[in-house]
Amino acid sequence: MGKIIIRGKIPSKANSYKVITINGHGSLGKTEAVKEYERNFYLQCPIRGAMIDKYFRLNVDVYYENMRPDLDNCFKVLLDCLQSCNAIKNDRFCVEIHGRKLIDKTDPRVEFTLEEVM
Repeated sequence: MGKIIIRGKIPSKANSYKVITINGHGSLGKTEAVKEYERNFYLQCPIRGAMIDKYFRLNVDVYYENMRPDLDNCFKVLLDCLQSCNAIKNDRFCVEIHGRKLIDKTDPRVEFTLEEVM
């Protein structure tokens, strides 16, 4: 499987949820920024519906607008997006992640490959 590029600024997991009330009980809900990123991810993902159900390694380059964001906060969002669009069956199949933080002020994006392992 070749490199996949998803354009747009990936939100961090730390800023992805807000407290909401459902039937009088507190719960966590996604922020509008995360919902928008998920919609854009779905439209751009060429492997949506692939339902990969084998163990895999995720190799990812995250291009941020600056050095401020933490690299590790994007991994969960990326895996959740892959699972939401049925590219992968479950993010528990991810057994290894190799990530790099890079800068592109004008074109924030993620570039990744999935490699079957074992």
